[in-house]
Amino acid sequence: MAKNKHIPLRTCVSCGKKTAKRELLRIVATPSVGIVVDSSGRVNGRGAYVCRDGDCGSDGLHRGRVEHVLRVKFEDDNWNELTDSIIQFVETSR
Repeated sequence: MAKNKHIPLRTCVSCGKKTAKRELLRIVATPSVGIVVDSSGRVNGRGAYVCRDGDCGSDGLHRGRVEHVLRVKFEDDNWNELTDSIIQFVETSR
């Protein structure tokens, strides 16, 4: 009898939907680089996940919630860069 393979689940910080880790986009707060979008899911640092489909991406992304999860404070320009990079990633992956 074959064993079912374990699928890691993560929760979207925007909509709260629990889904497979590979179906979400990871945002990482690194001490050296800052806030980056991690498409590989392997960058070291504190991470948060948002849906890849873009439905709850930049429009539904709440600044305070992301700051709380990543334990950082965003400046306005950093927040705009993050939302722009999420939008670009979603558009290129479609």
